[in-house]
Amino acid sequence: MSDGVELLIAGGGLIGQVLGVACAGSGLAVAIVDRQDPAALLADDFDGRSSAISYGSHKVLDAVRLWQEIAPDAEPIREIRVADGDSPLFLHYDHRELESGVPLGYIVENRILRRGLIDRVRSLPNLQFLAPLAVETVSTSALGATAALSDGRQIRARLVAAADGRESPLRHAVGIQTVEWQYPQTGIVTTVRHQRPHQGIAVEHFLPAGPFAILPMTGNRSSIVWTERAELAPRLVDLSNAAFAAELAARFGDFLGAVEPIGPRWTYPLNLLLAEKYVATRLALIGEAAHTIHPIAGQGLNLGIRDVAALAELVIDARRLGLDIGDETVLLRYQQWRRFDALALAAVTDSLNRLFSNSLRPVQLARDFGLAAVNRFPPLKRLLMRDAMGIVGDLPRLVRGEPL
Repeated sequence: MSDGVELLIAGGGLIGQVLGVACAGSGLAVAIVDRQDPAALLADDFDGRSSAISYGSHKVLDAVRLWQEIAPDAEPIREIRVADGDSPLFLHYDHRELESGVPLGYIVENRILRRGLIDRVRSLPNLQFLAPLAVETVSTSALGATAALSDGRQIRARLVAAADGRESPLRHAVGIQTVEWQYPQTGIVTTVRHQRPHQGIAVEHFLPAGPFAILPMTGNRSSIVWTERAELAPRLVDLSNAAFAAELAARFGDFLGAVEPIGPRWTYPLNLLLAEKYVATRLALIGEAAHTIHPIAGQGLNLGIRDVAALAELVIDARRLGLDIGDETVLLRYQQWRRFDALALAAVTDSLNRLFSNSLRPVQLARDFGLAAVNRFPPLKRLLMRDAMGIVGDLPRLVRGEPL
């Protein structure tokens, strides 16, 4: 049996679904294929993590009619404080320093994002969500692509988007090479409840093992992204509740009063991965299939959302002109548009992690004075704030809040 769509998306995670609703919402016939059962995706315990949504990504989600479902559960980031160990010197971003006065970003629980996305997916008649299924193989020609699914079905498409994650089977299948390395660090993610309100302030505290981020959530809660030495992280996560709380409090501090860990603890290895190409014949890589970066600035998901915004714009524009959306010209334009952003952000996050994980005293003094210098130079600070918000550079229409 063979069905036909214009765009086939392999991978129904956050990035794959955002691409699906963006393109289907503009009239394309789209199919998303995902290994996970949708019922599991919607379970409260499927993903206890939260994501940082930059202001630019918020504009994308708003333009594709997702934000209205998410907004009640999104906590605005009004300030960001960056501190280096016990140094009295720091960097402080405040949304009130920008002319627009908009939040710097938002923190949203992944389960809220998933529920909003699934609801939007189900509301679009020209968008199929096929799960639990896998894309086994993709064959391509000058005329189109044909994907063989794990249930024996075949789907024809003009373009295939690989949103199938860091280990991307489709990337491997077409022989796209990667540059990658593993950091000697593990990320620990959990949620805490605290005594005093956070006032929408995010804190990035650099410790010798890596950054310790406190991200404001709705209510008196914060999401913790704790970078720790890889050999120590499993022992910390396996501690009793009381012992884990004590280790957490030692790093968290007392500025929000008593802190209580709630919910599950998650760990994941940290690595950097950059695909040498983002495209092949009738195939485009998006999200972690194309790039994985250190979470030091909380920009991984936002990088993927900018991929979505760029690819969706190019595909929709080509279709309106009566052109082939899987044509090499469209794909090369996508690769050219997105590679610099990913390379630059990967270089910045990697350099920051190496710089701030260095305990040599001269290095520590230099970076502390660097933070203080930026803090005292408003034009540079405002530029860096806008960059963190994802609103600097050659922006796709969706990032500017404009419809496709």
